[in-house]
Amino acid sequence: MPELPPVTIRHDIAASRFVAEIDGHLAHADYLLEGDRMIFTHTYVPPALRGRGLAEQLVRAALAEARQRNWLVVPACSYVAVFIERHPGFRDLLA
Repeated sequence: MPELPPVTIRHDIAASRFVAEIDGHLAHADYLLEGDRMIFTHTYVPPALRGRGLAEQLVRAALAEARQRNWLVVPACSYVAVFIERHPGFRDLLA
């Protein structure tokens, strides 16, 4: 399946998540904010959209927001933990 082109990702502050809606499907990266710590709890991409790079786009957007706000990141979500491990440019964000 081909990768998705860049999609619009919205930061839903009230729900503590980054979301993207494509063809009626909702993907999201959820977090808890404790002080200046952004704790990633879950990343979800609907089966119809998996394998196309959407989770990466969500996590990149969320990490960019963390960097902009000077938040430290706690990757409790396994996807986010592996993503940061594979992309060392984000390791400075780790709490």
